[in-house]
Amino acid sequence: MRILGLHGHGTSAYIFASQTAAFRNKLPPHYTFDFIDAPHESSPAPGINVLFNSSHYTWYPVPGTINSIRASHVWLEDYIEAHGPYDAVICFSQGCSVIASYLLYHALEAPSAPLPFKAAIFICGGIPLNVLENLGVPVPDRAHEVNDLSGKLLKATAGALNDWAANLDKIKPGVGLWDNVEGLLHDPARLPDETDVFGLDFSRIPANLRIKIPTVNVYGAKDPRWPSSLQLAHFCAKEKTKFYDHGGGHDIPRSTQVSLDIAELVEELARMI
Repeated sequence: MRILGLHGHGTSAYIFASQTAAFRNKLPPHYTFDFIDAPHESSPAPGINVLFNSSHYTWYPVPGTINSIRASHVWLEDYIEAHGPYDAVICFSQGCSVIASYLLYHALEAPSAPLPFKAAIFICGGIPLNVLENLGVPVPDRAHEVNDLSGKLLKATAGALNDWAANLDKIKPGVGLWDNVEGLLHDPARLPDETDVFGLDFSRIPANLRIKIPTVNVYGAKDPRWPSSLQLAHFCAKEKTKFYDHGGGHDIPRSTQVSLDIAELVEELARMI
């Protein structure tokens, strides 16, 4: 099974390969991964330069316009045509935004045309709200407020790594970066009702505007962007998706149990295609 990997904003193929190494090592050898750098250079994601010495890229400049997001779709199609085929894609954060928005535009504009991959694995993902508005989805003010506040909280939390690196006395044994859950806008123990997924009412969104291929949605209970991950998960066809909360933040924990769980989800996905 050949899988294409799309990293998050301000990181790189090298970083995403490192972030996923623990669970990929639990998979049989016939699973192969092609991690690629996004087409635009960028500044590093908050805190990432503390952990990795790498160049940094973005799929589209942040915040993304409709034109820049759709340009990333064209780039992606060209890349797959030149280097594919791929059975599935695996993506993190902004990489999820690229793939999810690509699939939603496809569902609306060319539902009978074949897709260039058969399944998707979303990790800490979301869908740009301006894409939803461009697709005719009602996006209330509350959804924008949650999106803005959770984005600011993510930057502040991830950016604390720089402060920790410069002030080692602030590091407390047994306390991780994401363990301070003060200010989170969600309760991870309560999945939202479809009529109010952090401002989005899925009972009012056309049923054909869905991601219909098999998917896995991986998110973290301590991730400030958990609301966005849940919104994306609700766009995935219920009968073809799996949800998994890894318990961490906007990252991919490398514990043995989480690695085994995600590897099993990838294998389940493979059996669905």
